[in-house]
Amino acid sequence: MSARPLLGALCAGLLLTGCAGTASPAAAPATAEAAAFHGVEPQPVPGRPDFVLRTTEGASYDFQAETRGRPTLLYFGYTNCPDECPTAMADIAAALRSSPAELRDQVEVVFVTTDPERDAPPVLRRWLDGFSQDYVGLVGTQAEVDAAQEATGTAPAGREGPIPTLPGRPDEHEHKPGTADHTHAGPLGYGVGHANVIFAFDTSDRLPVLYPGGVRPSDIAADLPLLAQGATP
Repeated sequence: MSARPLLGALCAGLLLTGCAGTASPAAAPATAEAAAFHGVEPQPVPGRPDFVLRTTEGASYDFQAETRGRPTLLYFGYTNCPDECPTAMADIAAALRSSPAELRDQVEVVFVTTDPERDAPPVLRRWLDGFSQDYVGLVGTQAEVDAAQEATGTAPAGREGPIPTLPGRPDEHEHKPGTADHTHAGPLGYGVGHANVIFAFDTSDRLPVLYPGGVRPSDIAADLPLLAQGATP
């Protein structure tokens, strides 16, 4: 089942955000009262995408094969992102901390850099470890990363202008309300506009829900049992 037509429209209309400090996180649109999940529920439900990148340790990582049959949270972003990316990673970490250990151990969290020029494997690994040492970090060439985004039906991220920083402090910026506390290891430089959305796959290898920026950790935590349960008859 192809994710491209549906998710392309969703991301173009609702989920694209600039990480140069100029765009606000998108709020999740209203869903039907009977909706089972706490995010955007695509219809028809897409399948788990197929792409291959490399881990921060240098191993080949076939996303579809490595995560098959597991609840999986996937995010495309970059380490110099001023607000959206660290908030998404912190929200996932908070959701997992509040979940039972048996459930938490089933969930795979995968972060794909959209800025391979600066996010060398050691850089990405150090940044992810600030949230969880269990997160999988993936890197590749720009073409490979673009193809991975397209496999999810998402338009590839694009380079933007400089990120506004505080006077005399090129590694600090004014945080947007509601974003997670975080620091940066060096000058922020240019921004990368990307889809600010967490893709959530279930054990039936479907994408029943997406979480745009603004989702609460409690919403993700509430949905994890449903993702672990998979499709119902």
